[in-house]
Amino acid sequence: MPIVLFLIVDAISTNLNDTCYSAAIHELVNRHSVQRLSSLTQSAISLSSILSPALGVGLYSFVGFTGFIGLEIIATIAAFGVMLTMHFHYQPRNQQIAPQSHHDQLKSFRLGITYMQSRTMIKLTILLSVILNFFYTAVTIGTPYILKAQLHTSNGPVGVLETGSAIGMLLGSLMLSIFPTGNQTRLFWKLMMPVLVIDIQIGLLGLLFSTSQSAANYAIIGSLIMGILALALVILNITFQVYLQQTVPTQLLGRVVATMTTVNSSIMPIGTLLFTIIFQNTHHGGLVLIVNSLLLIGYTLLLLKPLHQAIRTDQSSSI
Repeated sequence: MPIVLFLIVDAISTNLNDTCYSAAIHELVNRHSVQRLSSLTQSAISLSSILSPALGVGLYSFVGFTGFIGLEIIATIAAFGVMLTMHFHYQPRNQQIAPQSHHDQLKSFRLGITYMQSRTMIKLTILLSVILNFFYTAVTIGTPYILKAQLHTSNGPVGVLETGSAIGMLLGSLMLSIFPTGNQTRLFWKLMMPVLVIDIQIGLLGLLFSTSQSAANYAIIGSLIMGILALALVILNITFQVYLQQTVPTQLLGRVVATMTTVNSSIMPIGTLLFTIIFQNTHHGGLVLIVNSLLLIGYTLLLLKPLHQAIRTDQSSSI
């Protein structure tokens, strides 16, 4: 029970912190530096994902579980101290958009929903991200299951694929931190190209598991596929986050980000449950990934025209 309570409090705190940080980025830096800050933030997360397994094992063996808890407390306090040094440039509220009563949370929530409904671009992106997250759970839970239970490999290929994914995230973040933000005239392709790459990479991963019998191929080719997939995911996420931070009013940004995060997070347990049942009742996990890829490609193609029109309308109304 204490572990369950800790995980609940930790998840709530993490989601609250992530939402507030996403809503406050353009109060920390100017408009032209939003993409660089978002990219460097993702780079730090990716680098920690690469280094933390080895570092965590070493620290755990050296200080034990009790000492590890102490290190976690010290690290959290240090992060809090760094956060206190940040200077936020608060923007004046637009009284026409802000709710009449700051204590009316229900009215505030409805205001955010109404705003998102008025932005077709946001609605279509939510639909795309929900389906993408749903099918992507097949990769996150299916890859280790296929390798261990169906292809009977050791833990090595699983670790190599996870490392390839972390490296891809890091490279994608560094790329976006180097390249200038520029204007949003090519936003459609900046969003759709990564989505199509993700769709294709899921199919290639399934094809690899269905045709190859070599653990070395699973590790080498699989890590390359996972790296490209993670790179495309990072580009997609950062591009859309920057677009939201630059176009959504400050007083509504937190509600928009929180709502999108809630919707996307809610679909993942459903996907996890469904694909767990599917993988446990089939001996061809690679075929499941291939079918998912084809469904995602078809869904993406259906959204091409509506999303292109929505972006053009969104951009013309903001000029």
